[in-house]
Amino acid sequence: MNADLSLLHPYPFEKLAKLLTGITPPADKPLISLSIGEPKHESPAFVRQAITDQLQHLSSYPTSKGLPVLREAIATWLCQRFELPAVNPETQVLPVSGTREAIFSFIQATIRRADTGRAKPVVIMPNPFYQIYEGAALLAGAEPYLVNCTADNDYLGDWDNIPDVIWQRAQLLIVCTPGNPTGAVLPMTTLQYLIQQAARYDCILASDECYSELYLDSPPTGLLQACVAAGIPDFHNCVVFHSLSKRSNLPGLRSGFIAGDAALLAPYLLYRTYHGAAMPVQHQLASVLAWQDETHVVENRARYQQKFALFMQALGTKLPLQQPAGGFYFWLQVDDDERFTRDLFAQQNMIVLPGRYLSRQAHGMDPGAGHVRLALVADMPQCLEAVQRFSQFLQ
Repeated sequence: MNADLSLLHPYPFEKLAKLLTGITPPADKPLISLSIGEPKHESPAFVRQAITDQLQHLSSYPTSKGLPVLREAIATWLCQRFELPAVNPETQVLPVSGTREAIFSFIQATIRRADTGRAKPVVIMPNPFYQIYEGAALLAGAEPYLVNCTADNDYLGDWDNIPDVIWQRAQLLIVCTPGNPTGAVLPMTTLQYLIQQAARYDCILASDECYSELYLDSPPTGLLQACVAAGIPDFHNCVVFHSLSKRSNLPGLRSGFIAGDAALLAPYLLYRTYHGAAMPVQHQLASVLAWQDETHVVENRARYQQKFALFMQALGTKLPLQQPAGGFYFWLQVDDDERFTRDLFAQQNMIVLPGRYLSRQAHGMDPGAGHVRLALVADMPQCLEAVQRFSQFLQ
């Protein structure tokens, strides 16, 4: 087996299960899970119907490049959403089977392994982070370099202080905006600074924008948008990842895309041809409709805003809640994240995720420790019950 498998950490939810082992929560309180970022709102009916209507395609192999009609729908959506002058659906868009799969495989295809005796290549990423970034980097033979996202820098990351020696070894820089778990949105100025740095050191810049359609006030700026503003209309060395999972409540559809520099997507398409993770045809055709419709997205965003408002109004004076700029998580500061999680489960049968399970010790600190992640994915009745239980717990 690949020796680098030994470098992987246990997944956060494996750690969570171990933490809660042996605890018997109150039997009269049904479980409320706020730990997993799995959307629970109803999927759009027209998408479900489209899959049913296209089941004859179960007998067809999908192509790695995806259907032209899907690539065109994605390109059109990108131009409208991020005010881009043009996106070529033939060369600058690839549908993928969910961005988790795509981020992992893109890192495998990107990293050039070091010669024996030389320092490993570096993948720069935020800390805390989506665990796929780290695992994919380690299995590609790279060394993760973690940029701490803390309250002191508004959870945006200390990108200005990356040492020159790290930039010289960096082959890939990953950002996540809005951030998971922090909800922080990188401003245009930060994105353009990172574009300049990536160009200076010939480093690929990848932006995970899966939460881009869940926001409080203004639509978050995207990396491709920042490229155009910086005078880089071909998105040189830059790619973005988007998904229907959060935007459209379709995590089970496994539908997303990667878009950006055509010079990167061409060899990545070759990789995907061998990787064999093409999206089923019926899912592609249903995805076309999802990317073409904004009504359900507006309604979905409003539901999350209502739940955030509920928590802020009911618990804002009892917990140090901060409304995130994007996403559907509260990144809550607590004294001891593991103890808070255990006690909440033991007393109220509610599950949250300790922040340290989403981060690593770096530069003398662990930026996830002392936080818990609350995913507001439950329906409104459960959220109403959750705020009542939090109030009881805090008493």
